[in-house]
Amino acid sequence: MEYETVGAAVDGSAVGQPKYKVKAKRKPLEVFMNALFFLCGMVAVAFVLIISIYLVISGLPAILEIGPINFLFGTRWYASTGDFGIFAIILTSIAGTAGAILIGVPIGLMTAIFLAKVANPKLAKVVHTAVELLAGIPSVVYGLVGMILLVPAIRVAFGLPSGATLLAAIIVLSIMILPSIISVSETALRAVPREYEEASLALGATHIETVFRVTVPAARSGIATAIVLGIGRAIGEAMAIIMVAGNVANMPGLLTPVRFLTTAIASEMSYASVGSLHRNALFSIGLVLFLFIMMINVFLNVFIKNKKEG
Repeated sequence: MEYETVGAAVDGSAVGQPKYKVKAKRKPLEVFMNALFFLCGMVAVAFVLIISIYLVISGLPAILEIGPINFLFGTRWYASTGDFGIFAIILTSIAGTAGAILIGVPIGLMTAIFLAKVANPKLAKVVHTAVELLAGIPSVVYGLVGMILLVPAIRVAFGLPSGATLLAAIIVLSIMILPSIISVSETALRAVPREYEEASLALGATHIETVFRVTVPAARSGIATAIVLGIGRAIGEAMAIIMVAGNVANMPGLLTPVRFLTTAIASEMSYASVGSLHRNALFSIGLVLFLFIMMINVFLNVFIKNKKEG
């Protein structure tokens, strides 16, 4: 960086004032870091493309062989007889995810509001610690606790032969998605400019009214991101669900043993023969799951964008 002295102005005000001139010369380190960041971004994009291409190549042949209608809308899944219909499994995944979101989102959002806008620092620190521990618990531990405590409780409460049902899976999933929703929502709420809240309070609104009518709407984008992460966690979970849902390809019922898309892959991939229609059908389930998550992300992003423009 160089500078030169400006000459005397007409009014004499600029005499002796330094004038800085910044050269547009980029240092080698800056060039290297820009190239490194670009490379990392391209690697992330490449991974998504590779996964997409691999799932299409591996899963599409089975869908074409079975028939798209039979595969997507068939209600029977029996590898021994060659029946590969995943309609019941798709409905189960949708019902389980929706139930977990209906339970987990209100609890997670209220907890985030409490931590960001209501709780005193000491109590907030304790709750933060609990949320961090909840996020660090492996999914198999959730499944183990659910299998030991929750499944017997549902069996006794409803007089069922087995408590491994969709209801148990929903409760476990709703607990598992709480850390993601709480952490991201709290960050979004804290990022809302203080001036918004001060203006609302100056107009006579109470603190709670300000939180729900000003802060939460202003943090809508971050809260929606938290919900997307929660949906992704709920849809993609397998190990805990295998242990509490019963793993039977039935039509979804709250007190019925069911099978999710992820559990179908995890439970049968180990004994499906390489190159067989059974194994390819499992890859097809992965393709359907991948497309399902993409559709949810696109829908929420478009919805958020339209809300902002409106």
